[in-house]
Amino acid sequence: MTKYENKNMSILKELRQTSENLGKHHVPHEPNTPILRVEDLTVRYESGYALEKVSFELQAAQRLAVVGPNGAGKSTLFKVIAGVFSTYQGRVDISGHEPSVHICIAYVPQRNQVDWSFPVTVEDVVMMGRIGKMGLFRNPTRHDWELVHNALDIVGIADLAKRQISQLSGGQQQRMFIARSLSQEAELMLMDEPLTGLDANSEEDIFNIFDELKRRGVTVLVSLHNLRMASRRFDQVLLLNHRMLGIGSPADVLTQENLFQAYGGQLHQVSTVDGTFALGDTGCDHEDEL
Repeated sequence: MTKYENKNMSILKELRQTSENLGKHHVPHEPNTPILRVEDLTVRYESGYALEKVSFELQAAQRLAVVGPNGAGKSTLFKVIAGVFSTYQGRVDISGHEPSVHICIAYVPQRNQVDWSFPVTVEDVVMMGRIGKMGLFRNPTRHDWELVHNALDIVGIADLAKRQISQLSGGQQQRMFIARSLSQEAELMLMDEPLTGLDANSEEDIFNIFDELKRRGVTVLVSLHNLRMASRRFDQVLLLNHRMLGIGSPADVLTQENLFQAYGGQLHQVSTVDGTFALGDTGCDHEDEL
């Protein structure tokens, strides 16, 4: 275990576990396969099904919004794809192989799961993304640090590298985690409610970074509560409520019938100058935590 892994292990258990898991094996991607393929994915807890027979696939550089009510299984879906949670039925392939053998997956969990008081700097967290490449018993090289600082520069927080993470705003926290994914050289990024609690300017900054990730060929899955944002800012949407109710363009997926199946009485119609929008629950997501 490197001093960097040890220093950061208390910031967020799942980030550490993901870095360890993804550092265990290095396998080449299978040619002519989608970056992500999910087939009949089923996860059952004692309380019932979190996911039931969910199937879809994505190609490189696609950006997908995953929407649905609290407890719909969004976080569970992300944890399975990231290799954090391995007790499931069905099949999940990342470029032709199961998630646990890949180092190309970056998982950004909800910010409310992070111990922001832990005495660790921004650049230390971003360096965590290098563990899978470095191995568990090697200290960072100059190349590793160059990747870390380049990632911080791309997301616009290079000047915050030495700052303790509790001193960051919500938008800066999300940029830090995206920088961590960039330093990891991730090809598939999973972001669980990354826009919750951000102001309009911070949201716009994050979407600008998403555009840069697309140019770099990174596939991004983002879980959201805001259906209006999903319909306006994403080319593809997956509507989930334990079962997959649709995947495709927002116009095809976010229909009145599908939304009623997903949200039922939680769905409200709101009229604005831009038209009528369907809004679901928008509270903090504490769904299906393990």
